[in-house]
Parts: sequence; structure tokens; C-alpha cells
Amino acid sequence: MTAARLNFFQLAPANLRAMIQLSGSVKESSLGHRLVELVQLRVSQINGCGVCIDMHWRDLVKQGADVRHLNAIAGWREAPFFNARERAALAWAEAVNALPQRDDTDAVYPALREQFSENEIAELSYTIAAIRGWNVMNLSLRNQIPEHPAPGF
Repeated sequence: MTAARLNFFQLAPANLRAMIQLSGSVKESSLGHRLVELVQLRVSQINGCGVCIDMHWRDLVKQGADVRHLNAIAGWREAPFFNARERAALAWAEAVNALPQRDDTDAVYPALREQFSENEIAELSYTIAAIRGWNVMNLSLRNQIPEHPAPGF
């Protein structure tokens, strides 16, 4: 295990508040808390952000999500646990997260439009941008998964 490079939660307070505000706003979006957390968990898995994987997995468990369903999220295409809306959101999350190295957004956009309004697509895209931002911060600065999560997290 690598030590954290710095405690970014104690630095750049205006930027931290903005990130926290963005994260709060996506949780309050019309998408619903469960879908937001599923997307954040999947993007964090892809990006290898242990801190975010741990946090979003725990949040989904607190919401009553079936652990078997959560364990299958990395293989959501083969798992029977996800509805069409969740599948469209997860496909969009993976495609957007792959940018700019790969652009599969044209392939998944039609299914997304079938399940989501334009406003919801924007909210979903902000959700992906927010979690990517947290993934980048945690990974680049080597933030570690806390052995004991802070109260409320």
C-alpha cells in the first residue's frame, strides 16, 4: 500500500467545496439515488479507484441493494439484475468514461435516448464527470481506502 501524497481534503477549499457541491447535485438529480450510485460504482471500478468503489458499494448496501447484484455490476451485460434503464446508463457511463481514448458514444446513444430525457442525459453525464474527477483526485494523490469509514460515509 502506498501512502497518500497529500491530504487534498485540507487544501484548495474553494475547489473542494465545488466538487462536493457537484457531487451533491448529481445525487439530488431526477435520476434517483440508486442509479447515480450504480453509475458511480461502475466508473470507479473501471478507473480502479478503491476509495470510490468502497464508498459507493457501501452506499448501495445501505440503500438495500442485493450484494449479489452489486458483485455482478462489472459483468452487467451478462447479469439478469439490471433493467433497461440501468443498462442504458451503464453503457453510457462506460462509453463516456473511455473518452478520449475510445469513442463508443454513437453506438450506445440510441438506447440511452429511449430510456432518458435530454435533461436526464445531461444529469447522467454530469454524474460521470463528477465521479471521474473524484477518481482522478484519489488515484493521482494516492488517497487510501479508510480502514474505518468516517461517520455518515
